[in-house]
Amino acid sequence: MIKAKGVAEVTDADFEARVLGAELPVLVEFTADWCPPCRQLAPVLSAVAEEEAGRLTVLQIDADTNPATVSRYGILAMPTLLVFRDGEPVRSMVGARSKRRLLEELSDLS
Repeated sequence: MIKAKGVAEVTDADFEARVLGAELPVLVEFTADWCPPCRQLAPVLSAVAEEEAGRLTVLQIDADTNPATVSRYGILAMPTLLVFRDGEPVRSMVGARSKRRLLEELSDLS
């Protein structure tokens, strides 16, 4: 998996506890090693995780090794970003994006 610095990994096993049970909104990136746009997104996720700490949790999940979660949310393309609030997906974004654009898309979450 392409690891974004400062962004923890979540798996099928702990997804419910760490994402659905989280107090803060959670941005989850569904990623895969073979995905070039995922590589482009890694530094963006790192920066957003640092800037939004305390307001938003950012996690990554490897789509190839966590098929149950991928199937549960109907993920068809990488990278897919899902925002969860109170255990429910409230926003879905597909594809790499700039930090500015991602922050704009997340601005109404607080």
